[in-house]
Amino acid sequence: MTATKQASKRGKNQGGIRLLRVSVVWTVLLVVLFLLIVASIAVGSAGYSFGTVIHAIFSGEQSTARTIILSLRLPRVILAILIGASLSAAGALLQAVMRNPLADPGTIGVSAGAGTAAITVLLIFPNLTLSLPLFSFVGAALACVLIYALAWKGGVDPVRIILSGVAINSVLGGYNSLLQLMNSDNLSGVLSFMNGSLSGMAWVHVRTMAVYAVIGLFLALLCIRHANALQLGDEMAKNLGIRVNASRVCLSAVSAFLAASTVSVAGMISFVGLVVPHISRMLVGSDYKVMLPTSILLGGATLLFADTVGRTIVPGMEIPVGIVMAVSGGPFFLYMLRKRGKFNGG
Repeated sequence: MTATKQASKRGKNQGGIRLLRVSVVWTVLLVVLFLLIVASIAVGSAGYSFGTVIHAIFSGEQSTARTIILSLRLPRVILAILIGASLSAAGALLQAVMRNPLADPGTIGVSAGAGTAAITVLLIFPNLTLSLPLFSFVGAALACVLIYALAWKGGVDPVRIILSGVAINSVLGGYNSLLQLMNSDNLSGVLSFMNGSLSGMAWVHVRTMAVYAVIGLFLALLCIRHANALQLGDEMAKNLGIRVNASRVCLSAVSAFLAASTVSVAGMISFVGLVVPHISRMLVGSDYKVMLPTSILLGGATLLFADTVGRTIVPGMEIPVGIVMAVSGGPFFLYMLRKRGKFNGG
């Protein structure tokens, strides 16, 4: 009995430590996110003090500062947070499906499917631009279906999914390049889309993205139990009453929805879904009950920071956020690949 009580006490202590750690991490992330919001609104070609920012937002006085802050910078800040949160959640879900922290919508072809559909609409059917979100989701969904069809062999194996996704990503990338080559005189909007940019975003884009993000993130939170089970392995998940293949399809569909919504609004932004969930695991562990909300918070802060750096690091020039994430995320991907040695389901 004494040993049982001691084990119970140790369990309670460990649980208390974990709760304290998660609380500290979430508090720090919220403070960092708030500071990033203020800094992103304040800095730029026209810099403003904290007092000016607060006055411009909450006072009714019309001024140049109020116009710039409310019409240009604030929508962009909110959009960066929504997109970063959505991409991070999408990456976290795919990593549970694949049981591999090297998986994200960009590396396995989901984003490529959405991007291919969007580029096809922009270059060949420009009159359908208003339906871009729908076509992006259809493209991402078809890419998922094709990946699963190629990976299916008496069931779905995570390694085969990743290899199929890489192949699909390569093929779609070639198609996109060919399409751009054949329409080289009409690439101004497509180049911005391919690089992933938040330049020129307005409140209409925020409202669109907010609807998708709320729906997608709500569905992602509903998938927590299944994500936790899948990362334990197929046999353990089955013992817990989880229908493994059905769960993989559902989690992939939610991830595709989140990735497609970001692609339709801001274009191709890579590595957020790869980097952020991995950092979240290091901060709070692999339990999706805390890891997924942490990824959502950290993803919003990460993309907001990247966008702020991109538009301020070179005076008079704006670097698309997709390029900033590619430059910073690429080395991180190589670090992870070297650390793990190979793709596996661990």
